[in-house]
Amino acid sequence: MRNRFLIAVGALTLVAYAAAAQSPREDSFEQIDNGRYLATLGDCTACHTLPGGKPFAGGVVLKTPFGDLAGANITPDLETGIGRMTLEEFQKVMSEGEGRGGYHLYGAMPFTAYTKVSKEDNAAIYAYLQSLEPVNNKVETNLLPFPFSVRKSLSVWNALNFDQGEYKPDASKSADWNRGAYIVQGLGHCGTCHTPKNILGGDDNDKFLQGGVLDNWFAPDITADPRKGIGSWSEDDIIAYLKTGANRFDVASGPMAEQVEHSSQHWADADLKAVATYLKDIGKPDAPAPDPLPATDSRLVSGAAIYADRCSACHTPTGAGIPKLFPQLAKAPLVNSDDPTTLIRVVLAGSQSGATHAAPTGPSMPSFAWNLSDQDVANVVTFVRNSWGNAATAVEPSQVGKLREALSE
Repeated sequence: MRNRFLIAVGALTLVAYAAAAQSPREDSFEQIDNGRYLATLGDCTACHTLPGGKPFAGGVVLKTPFGDLAGANITPDLETGIGRMTLEEFQKVMSEGEGRGGYHLYGAMPFTAYTKVSKEDNAAIYAYLQSLEPVNNKVETNLLPFPFSVRKSLSVWNALNFDQGEYKPDASKSADWNRGAYIVQGLGHCGTCHTPKNILGGDDNDKFLQGGVLDNWFAPDITADPRKGIGSWSEDDIIAYLKTGANRFDVASGPMAEQVEHSSQHWADADLKAVATYLKDIGKPDAPAPDPLPATDSRLVSGAAIYADRCSACHTPTGAGIPKLFPQLAKAPLVNSDDPTTLIRVVLAGSQSGATHAAPTGPSMPSFAWNLSDQDVANVVTFVRNSWGNAATAVEPSQVGKLREALSE
């Protein structure tokens, strides 16, 4: 009788072990590793890790039109991090924009995109963050001036700018397309930079991914628009750009270089392909291109001379650039954009491309602020925007002066 009892207990134990092997614990290595990848996919480093600082200890200052905010400490420190945060509370942060204690989060934390992330993926990210080394680092996240520092108004902001709910697959589209949409609209939060904002700082989703200004950079149109967007890029071009930071048309710089360095160079090949599939299929406006300014325009004549002296050695006299080294300017989406902010910025402040495993040496562009006047910069940018098949509005010296002042602060 005793032997039969021991055999039964042994059998139940084996069944329990088998069940555990088939259903990993919520904090299993597999889930934590998946969460690590998802946190990389979402580029959590960008807002939560200071250069040279402890991973995810917070403190990165985010500049908004309404003032500054700082990325929170999301290590599992019990006093200054999220060590006391439950999974349910974390789900509310991601899907509802509600912080621990019930207060509303500011839209700089892109919960308007993260709301599309599945509960399973959120649980994996939570498990990963809770596995990190706790870092005691108190961060004052709300640095906004009054009255923007008052959170009560955010309920109104949410009502006007926030549509809660997980991503719903489109049955008429392929699995790749839906995976790409899930990443771009959700964890990738591409619209946070690449979608223009309304007067309240919310996304103008009628112009989804058609370009937006953030911290004195213009994040370009990344729809399939053939002139202002990336319609001329193949899927392989998009994949190369996200994987290496460069392709035959362009080289990533500024915030995008950081995104490639910390996030997209580490994406799985299948996810890179999915995002490329999705981006190639959205937004194809057929608005006719404007006529370029005539070559006899005095601004173009002056700009052409400056370009020949300062720019042509790298970008070539025809604006063709050097593939994977110096960006192409001829028929380039960023050049043809309605907003010239980034072009003005790189002339004034220079630019440093990111370094990736596939392209470890990032090329750079020097600053010309020291020897070009506002009028000179306006002329050369106007020349670039109206040469070699490009057509866009002229840049005014006042636009240059305003940005020069902002960059000097």
